[in-house]
Amino acid sequence: MPLKLTPLSSVITVLLMSLACAPTAPLESTGSDASPTVDASEPISPGLSSPGSITQGYAPTTTIENLLVCSMSRARVSALGSITATDGTDWVVPAANNFEIGPKAADLYNECTQTTYENIQAVDLESIPIVEIDSDGEIITGYIFADNYFELYVNGELVAVDPVPFTPFNSSVVRFKAKAPITYAVKLIDWEENLGLGTESNRGTDYHPGDGGFVASFSDGTVTDASWKAQTFYIAPLENPESVRENGLVRDSSAANANNPSCDESCYALHYPVPEDWFSESFDAAGWPEAVTYTNAAVSVDNKPSYTNFSEIFIGAEAKFIWSSNLVLDNLVLVKKTVE
Repeated sequence: MPLKLTPLSSVITVLLMSLACAPTAPLESTGSDASPTVDASEPISPGLSSPGSITQGYAPTTTIENLLVCSMSRARVSALGSITATDGTDWVVPAANNFEIGPKAADLYNECTQTTYENIQAVDLESIPIVEIDSDGEIITGYIFADNYFELYVNGELVAVDPVPFTPFNSSVVRFKAKAPITYAVKLIDWEENLGLGTESNRGTDYHPGDGGFVASFSDGTVTDASWKAQTFYIAPLENPESVRENGLVRDSSAANANNPSCDESCYALHYPVPEDWFSESFDAAGWPEAVTYTNAAVSVDNKPSYTNFSEIFIGAEAKFIWSSNLVLDNLVLVKKTVE
């Protein structure tokens, strides 16, 4: 019986189909690379690892009209909303938080309560309540300025939340008793007026993408700097969600247009689930990118007395403003640092 040969084209087709179906090795996390560069000439591929959920447009539901009523003219409405992503998941915008139930940090400068100390010497630190975390720990005092909102956890316990979610800009002081190793974990929210869009009315447009920023100095010598870890969980506004490159735990939006994108009410957003125990001592954030430091000018604080009145406790301690790799588009950022 003569041998029947398979055409070469059929062999090639089978090989190609096998290669297409073969599993690929997972991409390695870039770990501590806080601001990876993206070649704009290359196509941007979303969803390389742990893809975010995509939403578009305004949040259709406002769940809370205003978290804080403040009589100051510069006070913005701090609302919360809900939006459903294309994958069916529901998201709180700008982010879920503990403002209504959490202990409020004491004021250094807060126009809503008419607390406007001119310097740190005017503050009676002994009157600040001490949150006891460890009975045999040391008493630590912390000074905090956030653009806009913070929640501070120490060794897994919620110490204080920002008393002003949005504006006017304020600064706070906290005191707590804890022993080493001390794990600092902070939730940071850059609030938004246009719920779901990551924008606000500012600089001549109704859809200006605001920026964030966080600086803190603690009496145990801990300050905010590039040694902290920072991860973003809400990125907006985006003209195209595919402009965000995801590689392991790096969520890089450097290729996105952060200079007043033209999408207005049609902008997209990317959302990522926050680990339930992210603030705990046991949660390992080693794979998160390193925090990026920013100048005072970048955060625009040189004209804000809530910062400048106390700049000595920040600048003097060499504390730096930190955030994730995109100060403008990253709106929900978690930062952590453990001090031995």
